[in-house]
Amino acid sequence: MEAVLKESQLQAICISGAGRRACGVYLGPLNELMPAYAINTRARVAQFLAQLAHESGDFTAKVESLYYTDPGRIAQIFKTGFDLNKNLKVDPAEIEFAKGYVRNSQKLANRAYANRNGNGPESSGDGFKYRGRGLIQLTGRANYASCGKGIGQNLLDYPELLEQPYYAVQAACWYWADRELNNAADAGDIQAVTRGINGPRMLGLEDRKAYLKRAQGAMA
Repeated sequence: MEAVLKESQLQAICISGAGRRACGVYLGPLNELMPAYAINTRARVAQFLAQLAHESGDFTAKVESLYYTDPGRIAQIFKTGFDLNKNLKVDPAEIEFAKGYVRNSQKLANRAYANRNGNGPESSGDGFKYRGRGLIQLTGRANYASCGKGIGQNLLDYPELLEQPYYAVQAACWYWADRELNNAADAGDIQAVTRGINGPRMLGLEDRKAYLKRAQGAMA
């Protein structure tokens, strides 16, 4: 079965008025591209859209902002860049260090994503250039390179393409297919789907579950 998505269904998944107003631009690309990547059953579509809704902040965020005002939160969320003594805890010295990154998205991105996912060091600027973009918040130079090859676009030189609705959806479909997440969706395993999207920490799992419930209701 090829699931044809209606705008009313997509809006029903959204929690906020802002999301319901924003999601319509993705309807055409979703209906074109989901079948091309075999996201073509109610179970698959529901799992896919639930993850997109969470990752994109109710379909309102095209690019990761990394604008934080709380240094403690910076140190807690971005442990790779701010766990200075590698004890997996947030220490006062690390919060103090993180104060130098508040209200500065570019500086924080370059620190938080340095030497990860194919990025160069903090000084390279890769962290900010290849920060989360698109409906699935693709992150890191290596992921941009792989995705670009997969969808036939030069994302390394033009990463902002992922802020356009069509490529935002196409990148999400590519990522989903690349990690074979239809199998987890078929099994109804949202934890496996979330691991494929977010990694072993499975951040925001409860929010993703709430979106899945809404998506399943919308697709019924």
